[in-house]
Amino acid sequence: MLKDASIDVIWLILMLLTVVSATIAESAQTGLLVTTAIAATVAFKGRMVVDRFMELINANRYLRNAMRIYFYVIPLMIVLAQLFPDTIARLTALSQAG
Repeated sequence: MLKDASIDVIWLILMLLTVVSATIAESAQTGLLVTTAIAATVAFKGRMVVDRFMELINANRYLRNAMRIYFYVIPLMIVLAQLFPDTIARLTALSQAG
């Protein structure tokens, strides 16, 4: 288990990253650089939560890796949606327009 001070520092870093990401996302022009930065932040924050707060760093490696993969797949999907919006929309449509 982490010391209380260590958990507090990690929590503060996660909160700072959240505020910075939200500020950038709301104020910046949407583009690949901004999207990639936000996606990287999501991946980093997810990894920190899995390893530090959920304490899966010492858990069964399959469980730990499954949780880590989730936080790499989601940011990848965010970037792909930025790169290929029309293709993603077409592939995920529930019905075809007549």
